[in-house]
Amino acid sequence: MNKKSILLVDDEEDILEFLEFNFSASGYDVFTANNGKDAIDIAVKKKPDVIILDIMMTGMDGIQVCEKLKEIGQNNDSLIMFFTARGEDYSQIAGFDAGADDFVVKPISPKVLIKRVEALLKRKGKIEKEEEIIVSDDIKIGKLVIDREQYQINLNGKVIILPRKEFNLLELLASKQGKVFTRDEIFDGVWGDTFIGDRTIDVHIRKLREKLGEESIVTVKGIGYKINSTFFENC
Repeated sequence: MNKKSILLVDDEEDILEFLEFNFSASGYDVFTANNGKDAIDIAVKKKPDVIILDIMMTGMDGIQVCEKLKEIGQNNDSLIMFFTARGEDYSQIAGFDAGADDFVVKPISPKVLIKRVEALLKRKGKIEKEEEIIVSDDIKIGKLVIDREQYQINLNGKVIILPRKEFNLLELLASKQGKVFTRDEIFDGVWGDTFIGDRTIDVHIRKLREKLGEESIVTVKGIGYKINSTFFENC
């Protein structure tokens, strides 16, 4: 197995040193940053397999760092995990809404944290293997084209770059036109065994509607959601 790399971002030096020691001892190439700007620079240059971000940092906070990485496309390569003392539902929702792949609340033992990172990497490896088997044909619904290879969508001739989870959610809903996906099916298909708050799916649906159109996704009360093919055919 190739040696994995990890970027640790926290403005508390003692936490950085502690995490760096434990991840290095576990065989990772470790990079560290104590502020958001340096974190972004390192992420772009080093392209780590995993980025662990604290939320509460002076200057640019972790949410802003994550959003910036997504804006420049870095998150398509690096898995992003928030590691923070902020365990409130709204903080977790904000983290996943920003594009995080996992959210871990302090305190946690380094062994458990490392296992969480390993689980993320295993899921990524599984997804990549499945994508090698599946023919990466575009999904086309009316004037909507979902480009699986470029990880972007085209709506009415306009290219839209979506955060990872929003893209995966739209891809899932569009994979079977007419099918109503239950909340459990969406959870399993998009988030797997990652813990998410109760409203995370609803937040991602809302974000997609804001970008694609309010009628682009249909809510089937008490069941789940489905893609609105008629909307994309007539938009």
